[in-house]
Amino acid sequence: MAFLNDNYLKLKAGYLFPEIGRRVKVFCEANPEAAKRLIRCGIGDVTEPLPPAVVAALHQAVDEMGARPSFKGYGPEQGYDWLRGAIAKHDFRDRGIEVADDEIFVSDGSKCDCGNILDILGHENRLAISDPVYPVYVDTNVMAGHTGAADDSGAYAGIIYLPCTPANGFIPEPPKEHVDVIYLCSPNNPTGAVATRAQLEAWVKYAIEHKAVILFDAAYEAYINDPAIPHSIYEIPGARECAIEFRSFSKNGGFTGVRCAFIVVPKTLNAQTQSGESKPLHPLWLRRMTTKFNGVSYLVQRAAEALYSSAGKAQVKALIEHYMGNAKVLREGATKAGLQVFGGVNAPYIWVRTPVGVTSWQAFDKILGDANVVITPGSGFGSQGEGYFRISSFNSRANAEEVARRLQELKW
Repeated sequence: MAFLNDNYLKLKAGYLFPEIGRRVKVFCEANPEAAKRLIRCGIGDVTEPLPPAVVAALHQAVDEMGARPSFKGYGPEQGYDWLRGAIAKHDFRDRGIEVADDEIFVSDGSKCDCGNILDILGHENRLAISDPVYPVYVDTNVMAGHTGAADDSGAYAGIIYLPCTPANGFIPEPPKEHVDVIYLCSPNNPTGAVATRAQLEAWVKYAIEHKAVILFDAAYEAYINDPAIPHSIYEIPGARECAIEFRSFSKNGGFTGVRCAFIVVPKTLNAQTQSGESKPLHPLWLRRMTTKFNGVSYLVQRAAEALYSSAGKAQVKALIEHYMGNAKVLREGATKAGLQVFGGVNAPYIWVRTPVGVTSWQAFDKILGDANVVITPGSGFGSQGEGYFRISSFNSRANAEEVARRLQELKW
């Protein structure tokens, strides 16, 4: 009989969002009239159509694929040079950040990259992960065998949990102990918090002192409107020696259904072998990509390239302004409802404290049942998320306004 990967058996529950989907399905089947007025503010999925520049690029790319002279077969696994160059120029070098074209690796999503990066990191690493946090960080380490078993609270052995609370602005502080791999996310999912330059400088200083690697998830950087807040970890001196950055086109260009992202692996970033030698990670990631991935489709990469055109940039700006306008409406609605609200200023997520004595899942059930609105229970992001819930601003303006109204009508 074949053996399975026992690490999967250590996972405590189903992935958060499918569980939300299951509960919503049960509710809708039992309440068909309420289902007709259901508004989803749970999963952070975009709702607005693709930017016109992207649509035009997709049409042109399809036409190219339909003609023998311009047809494309397999492309480079790490991405076409023209897209890697556009990313490096517009997202980094035009902002005074040193990133070379070949340090960019184009992928089909940051969620995939966050898990796949573990292929080149060893089992011996001590992990530091924020709590609450995007569940993929923890679950992929469990699946890869980088943790021990979970205790009764759901905490896994081998992970140093970094509490994120109102006291530290939901941005974790470097631990007193040694760790090897650090997960940071700014703007943060789920709390909507953003790391200041001083906070990132402290983390880079810690990583260099401990020879640690920071895995920096910047999937929502386009939503930062405060000029004092860094968009990239590489704005911090020394970060090229200690950090890998994840970026996505999902939430700025609306690519959740199109699928395109990228990861930055500096050639100056090293890790050590079991024998203590220092080796660069860049060639290992290149080897992993060219072995396990056939690359993002030509059509999608042309669509991503269009986001960097003058028209594409203007259309992305309009999309972000739309979603952040929703965030403002939702923040104000939740505040008027008497709830304590965080986030939603430099990020598309609003992090809300539940009323006293109400758990995250109780709040989920209450808001679903009485307001017919789907939110995300904070406990699904970790133990420190208990007592909170997340509202996504990815929706139409009419829906955001209606959700704000319904929240104010709730009787807790």
